[in-house]
Amino acid sequence: MTILSKTTFLFPPVTRESDMTLLEAARQMDREALVKIFDIYSPAIYNYAFRLCGDALMADFIVGDVFAKLLEHLSAGRGPSTNLRSYLYEMAYHMVVDEARHSNRTTKIEKVDLVPQDKHSSNSSVEDQILFKNIMRAIQSHLTVDQRHVVVLRFLEGFSVHETAVIIGKEESNVKVIQNRAIAALRKALGHEGTK
Repeated sequence: MTILSKTTFLFPPVTRESDMTLLEAARQMDREALVKIFDIYSPAIYNYAFRLCGDALMADFIVGDVFAKLLEHLSAGRGPSTNLRSYLYEMAYHMVVDEARHSNRTTKIEKVDLVPQDKHSSNSSVEDQILFKNIMRAIQSHLTVDQRHVVVLRFLEGFSVHETAVIIGKEESNVKVIQNRAIAALRKALGHEGTK
C-alpha cells in the first residue's frame, strides 16, 4: 500500500490567498481570472474524472460541463465562497455519479492507461508503475462506487477527510468508515492478485 502514499499529487500549485484572489476576480467575470482558473484546475479535474470513469472523452465532457456550470453560477451571483478547488471537485463528483447512473457502459481496465502522465512518471521505477496499475485495477474492480471516490479523492487527489466529506456529501465519520473498508478491500484484492 505504500504506492498510494508515494503517488505524485496533481493538485494545482496555488495558495489559499491566490485562490481567493482569483475567485474574487472571477466573480467580477474577469476574463484573465477565468482563463487562469481553467488553466490551473482543468488538468486536475480531468485526471479525477478519468480515474473514476476510465473514459477520456467522458472526462473531457465533464471538465467542460464543470467549467460551464462554474461560469453559470458565478454570473448568477452564486458559486463558491471560499474553496474553489473543493467546489470544482464537488461538481465533477456529481457529474461522474450522474453519468454512471445514466450509463451502463464500462471500459475494460486493460484498455485504459491509468498511470498519470506527468513529469514525474518517467522517474518512477517500472515496479512502481506496475504496482500502481495493479492498485488502479483493484480500485476499479473491487471497490464500491463510494469507496472508489473516497480513495481517489483522499490518496490520488490529496484531499483531507473534511474536504472529501464536503465533495461527496457525507459526514466525516462516514468517509473514514468508507476509507477503512476500501483499504481493507484493496489489501485483500492485492493479496489475492499477488498469489495468481
